[in-house]
Order: sequence, then C-alpha cells, then structure tokens
Amino acid sequence: MPTDPPGFGNSVFLNCPYDEEYKPFLRALTFTVLECGLEPRVAADEGDSGVVRVEKIRDLIRFSRFSIHDISRMDPLGPGDLPRFNMPFELGLDLGCRFYGSEPLPTKRCLILERERDRYRRVLSDISGNDIRAHDGEPEKLVSEVRKWLFMTTRKNLPSGSRIWQRFNQFTSDLQIVLERAGFTQEEVEALEIAELIHYARAWIAETGTTGT
Repeated sequence: MPTDPPGFGNSVFLNCPYDEEYKPFLRALTFTVLECGLEPRVAADEGDSGVVRVEKIRDLIRFSRFSIHDISRMDPLGPGDLPRFNMPFELGLDLGCRFYGSEPLPTKRCLILERERDRYRRVLSDISGNDIRAHDGEPEKLVSEVRKWLFMTTRKNLPSGSRIWQRFNQFTSDLQIVLERAGFTQEEVEALEIAELIHYARAWIAETGTTGT
C-alpha cells in the first residue's frame, strides 16, 4: 500500500514569481504558511545548480500535499516582452499530479490566487470552474485569503489574518535589526534570499510562539 512521502502532509508548494515587485507578497506568503504551522516549499530554496529546475519543481509538487499558485503576474514585464507562462505551467503540473497520480497524490489540495477575481479568464479559461481567490494586489489581503484557505483545508486552529499580518510586520522589523547587527548592508537586507528569510522566520516564530496548531 502506498505511503505518504516524508513531510507530504505538512508541505506547501509555492508557485509564484521571484521578481522585485512580487517580493513583499512572497515574504508575506512564506511567513503566513510558517505561522500556520506548515512548511513552505519553493524552487528558489533549492541550492543545487546541478539539478534541472523543472526536476526541482516536479519533486516539490510530488512531495507537497498543499500548493498555492499565484498567477497574478503572468503579464509581460515590459513593452515587447512576452507573457510569463511559468506559473500556469507549474499549476498544470500540480493538477496533473493530483488527477493522474497514485495514492496519496489524489489527496492534494491547491489554492489559485489572482489579482482580480475574473481576470484570469482572458488567458486561462480552462480553470474557470475552479474557486479562484483575489488578493487585489495587496499583501495584507493575500495573507487573509491564504489563512482562510489553510483553515478550510486543514481545520487547524489558526490565528486571524489580521494577527498574522501584525506578526509579519513585527518579524520584518525585528529581522532588520538582527541583520544590521550581523553586518548586512541595506542592499543585502533587501536582496535576502527566500531560503534565508524562511530560516529567520522559522526561528523567530519558534522564539515568539504561534497559535497555529
């Protein structure tokens, strides 16, 4: 009988952009997942350059029961650029894994986020039957939507969205002080890799406590 891979039931695959404009959303998203007692999994957290990126993503999807897909930034970055298809591609991989995989993969659950609730219909109408949640381009709204979805899928006792947002801002302030004391320049603080941010956030939550159980 198939068994759950290690960490499967506690892992959340995050499919989102890594550009500068999205950074406040990514940091709030990873903190929210940790604050709710789960483990964020992102491709940028994997430091082995010898592994092809799509293979990293495949394994992250395979070993994560939960997935959050933010498809709000499929737009071209600038004039003459093409749309960015990485996010819908990874969403397709995740849905295919769920639909065609053996146990425990059919138990996978995913959240699809957009900037506006119906905007995706113009470019990805095949998912029009899915429950899409909008964050309105606001990190605080993203925190609230993710928290609500995590409760619905896990039934954990979770802090409120406003409480998570408050703690995220406190963590951000505390992290600034910690990094400055460690000799980080402001440029280095702003460029902090997501893997390192997760490391500090996990330690901060463990020290200050969380109501996610």
